[in-house]
Amino acid sequence: MQRALGILHCFRAGGTDLSASDIARRLGLSVSTAHRLARTLVGAGFLDQDDRTSRYRLGPVVAELGLLAYHQRGLHHAAPELEQLSRRTSATSDLAIRSGRHALVLVGSSVQPGTGLGLRRPLHSTALGKVLLAWADPADGGLVPLLPLAPQTDRTIVDPVALQAQLDAARAIGYALNDGESVPGVRTLAVPILNRAGHAHAALAVRSTPAVMTDERIPWFRDRAQACADALEVLLLPPHRRRLRESGLPAE
Repeated sequence: MQRALGILHCFRAGGTDLSASDIARRLGLSVSTAHRLARTLVGAGFLDQDDRTSRYRLGPVVAELGLLAYHQRGLHHAAPELEQLSRRTSATSDLAIRSGRHALVLVGSSVQPGTGLGLRRPLHSTALGKVLLAWADPADGGLVPLLPLAPQTDRTIVDPVALQAQLDAARAIGYALNDGESVPGVRTLAVPILNRAGHAHAALAVRSTPAVMTDERIPWFRDRAQACADALEVLLLPPHRRRLRESGLPAE
């Protein structure tokens, strides 16, 4: 089972079909084992195989489950809100969830229009990731699973003590900043979208340059990002709980 799941993860890079040799090389398997596992996934609908080239691509079951998860999370409601936020702020905007050690952008400006792929970035070097860490469920293990912290630029915080202090400060002020820690010359502000327990099940960010998102204008950007996050906090609820919230009843 673990090796079969590993084959599906091989397609995360997106854009290209994979041969059995490609899969074997990425997972450290023999070609025959990779081919056997891939054929099992073809039979279950998780992969397709091209009759002419024998190369594999993601199958209809993955597409179906992906669309179901996208709608169950309410993410189809997020795009119009993010577009409106971008128009109001003249900044790019994204929504991300946590995926292991990374913040995974699923909706917004960083999603590639040609492939639908989002942006996967280390949690510690992004404003989105800092929000997902600062408002994380304690059961997620804090910073320990992320160590060591790899630098993305010369401004990335790689000292876990310094990063934890920044996460504590983010919780106190309600937002996190990334000043060139992921990409030079880019400043990002992010706020949490909270669940019932007060943990971040998603994060929302606006991104521009330090010349536009100046220190003086950070409160202005924060207020608009927070207003969008407040709306999404309801829109991203499961349908039955969203109806309860909209009717004024507790969303149990």
